[in-house]
Amino acid sequence: MKRPQAQVGVLHAADADTPSRIDEVAEAADLKPETATRAAFELEDDGLVAVTEETLEHYTLTDEGTQYVFESLPEQDLYEAAIDAGADEGPVAMGQVIGASGLEGGAVDVALANYARKGYGEIDSGEITADPDADTGSDAEMYALEAVADDRLDEADGDALDQLERRGLLSVREETVRSVQLTDDGVTALMGGVEAAETVDQLTAELLTSGEWEDVEFTEYNVEADAEDVSHGKEHILRQTANRVKDTLVGMGFQEMDGPHVDAQFWINDCLFMPQDHPARTHWDQFALEQPDEIRDLPDDLVDRVRSAHREGVGPDGEGYHSPWEEEVARGLDLRGHTTSLSMRYLSGEEIGELEPPQRFFSVEKVYRNDTLDPTHLLEFFQIEGWVMAEDLSVRDLMGTFTEFYEQFGITDLEFKPHYNPYTEPSFELFGTHPETGEVVEVGNSGIFREEVLSPLGVDCDVMAWGLSLERLLMLMYGFEDIRDVHGTLCDLELLRTTEVLH
Repeated sequence: MKRPQAQVGVLHAADADTPSRIDEVAEAADLKPETATRAAFELEDDGLVAVTEETLEHYTLTDEGTQYVFESLPEQDLYEAAIDAGADEGPVAMGQVIGASGLEGGAVDVALANYARKGYGEIDSGEITADPDADTGSDAEMYALEAVADDRLDEADGDALDQLERRGLLSVREETVRSVQLTDDGVTALMGGVEAAETVDQLTAELLTSGEWEDVEFTEYNVEADAEDVSHGKEHILRQTANRVKDTLVGMGFQEMDGPHVDAQFWINDCLFMPQDHPARTHWDQFALEQPDEIRDLPDDLVDRVRSAHREGVGPDGEGYHSPWEEEVARGLDLRGHTTSLSMRYLSGEEIGELEPPQRFFSVEKVYRNDTLDPTHLLEFFQIEGWVMAEDLSVRDLMGTFTEFYEQFGITDLEFKPHYNPYTEPSFELFGTHPETGEVVEVGNSGIFREEVLSPLGVDCDVMAWGLSLERLLMLMYGFEDIRDVHGTLCDLELLRTTEVLH
């Protein structure tokens, strides 16, 4: 029997009693692994060998994971500090416990994100409690870290390993291992004698011009053989959805806004009629920046009108807040906590000039908030901002706009709940039902701007506005249960590679 040289090499290197890995067979036959693989599949088609596949997972600790192996997990440190502070007997100020734990920087966020998840205790309104029955010494994730470090992977819990991968404490590499074993027919063929046939695997110009191509034997190719799986870059699922949102809003007649990520509190909060002593304006909710040498200019006449609205109110029945309002505070620079700062710039005429109704504008841009990390909250996320300027707008117009928008993404079960905002009246929140958990998820906030907002801006008609979460829209569309699977340091890269795009 004559076979191509590569097939003969595989037949002689394979064993009839036990499977041999392709890479071992290739080395024994002095072949490249890909050549041996192709030859093995060709022999399998002829029934001379059996090819089996096995997927192996290789776990490697990241630098952060290695650090925790020699120390402890941040949530364990937080729990120990909470116990020492008496949080097992009642709530204790969270700042006190964090200070005593020795945690700094990102470790604090990691500890807070995992503390309640593991049942160590509760965190609420700036206070922390500790479950006296929690056993941090039996932490499954810590045990799994140590098992990976000591090469005892079979002792690690699978769910704990998955969680550690999401947290970025270890990386996983999958390897598909193919093995070859001689069949009875293969053994018979070898016993009868197998010789290498002279074959050509490439049609060259020389073969064509000389006419030798008519007399040579060409190597057979298995077009059904598995090709190498190569991971390649692609547009992030969040960016795909953002672009789709933009296309949808443009199709509804909106124009896009843009503006600075770092802005004066004047545009972020003061124009929105948010009092300067409002809790959301403290460092608990916003990220303040150090003052530069020169503060960007603010329009003096608009500053005077906004100051008056805060102190005295607007119109004959206006009350204002009767609380301190300082221009120095208004000039302070923050990372914007919402993109409504862009709306204020556009509505005031400072960005593109005075606008005449009707007008429709939107933005899909990043905002920054000092939130506690959890499955639905991040420190930075994308907000879908939008507003409509027109005469005689009502809540019915606003609800109809949301219905039309979300129907484009297959979401038809919206719920509305009355809400309070300092800058809109009436106001309401939007909710949608998560397709996997059935949980009702808040997806946005909306309302009609108050006179105290519009009058200083020089707007004398109605303006309805909203701020929606792009990430939560993504959760409702695709069924993701944790925003951190989609982007950030704990994102699931395999999920991003394999998720199909919905149209």
